[in-house]
Amino acid sequence: MYTEIARGQAWLDRYQGTSPLFGCVFGFTETGTLPDISAAGRTPADRRKTALADAEYLLSGGTTPPQYPLPPLTAGASPAVISRAVVSGLLLPLYVFDAGLPAPIPQPSPLPPSTVVECLSDRPARCLTSGAAMTPSQVQDLLAAGLAWGDRLGDHCDYAILGECVVGGTTTALAVLLALGFAAQGQVNSSYPLCNHRRKQEVVQQGLLRWRERGGDPRPLAVVEALGDPMQVVVAGLALALSRRCGVLLAGGTQMLAVYALLRAIAQEIGYPWQPEQIVVGTTRWVAEDPSGQTVALAKMLGDVPLLATQLTFHQARFPQLRAYEAGYVKEGVGAGGCAIAASLQGWTAPSLLAAIETGFSKLIER
Repeated sequence: MYTEIARGQAWLDRYQGTSPLFGCVFGFTETGTLPDISAAGRTPADRRKTALADAEYLLSGGTTPPQYPLPPLTAGASPAVISRAVVSGLLLPLYVFDAGLPAPIPQPSPLPPSTVVECLSDRPARCLTSGAAMTPSQVQDLLAAGLAWGDRLGDHCDYAILGECVVGGTTTALAVLLALGFAAQGQVNSSYPLCNHRRKQEVVQQGLLRWRERGGDPRPLAVVEALGDPMQVVVAGLALALSRRCGVLLAGGTQMLAVYALLRAIAQEIGYPWQPEQIVVGTTRWVAEDPSGQTVALAKMLGDVPLLATQLTFHQARFPQLRAYEAGYVKEGVGAGGCAIAASLQGWTAPSLLAAIETGFSKLIER
């Protein structure tokens, strides 16, 4: 626990040994295709398929030939291998939400009984440099879908792990945080070993300029419409509604801190009754302790959110793709940190978690 220690401990005590579900929201923004913006795929063409490949692997575990093979990365391996190991090992109910991808998510047939795939939108976001990333109706529909699904799922678990997969998402997170009034420059993370802060800031400044030219509407839904991505508003709706019935583990780093700031502002704007004490942000130590980011400082800036991190390590991993995490590559995504925290709450030891991850990864590379 890094921030709001008492609240974080109370949350952990309450949900130790209880039954979670995992919901992961996949989205796409043209921001992710910009040069030097993300290491989640070597080329823009690769990055268009990253979320599709991660979603397909999360669903199938690589048991069938993929339509979208996990794309080559600069270094490392998709964090979906961590999440899939926990989902399989704990037999978690799995909800995969398409919030706006370039193509439909491939699904294994038949789907397991405890797995749901839901398309909420077929419209990816435009690049945030446009200052008009999404339409007002798109944002309203995504928020309504998130709230509705949160209401539906809240009675089916003790707590919900909410993950994300958006290439370029730490850049849209920075844009949303700045537009909401947080001085987040230089504090976000990235999939690079050394965060590309200057590049992110260049991109975000273009979007902020366009947003201000259009009036700079500071309302949170207008901010995400101008500068955000589809995942952010869906997870905001899910978390708000779920918090009224169960615990919520926002599984991610910078992006989920931005979602927390957004959902808090949305709740205030629309007068939505939610339960802040039910929500924590959980990530990996590779994010929380990243020397080229300031995740803990960012969480403290937001002011009232517990930041937790799994202490999962790959120092002793058999595979160099996993050991690359210790050199700062990848770090997080697809709810990996939150899933690892859930495994700990179910009594898994660090060696047992590593063994489960390596077992799944070995099948992937041997395919």
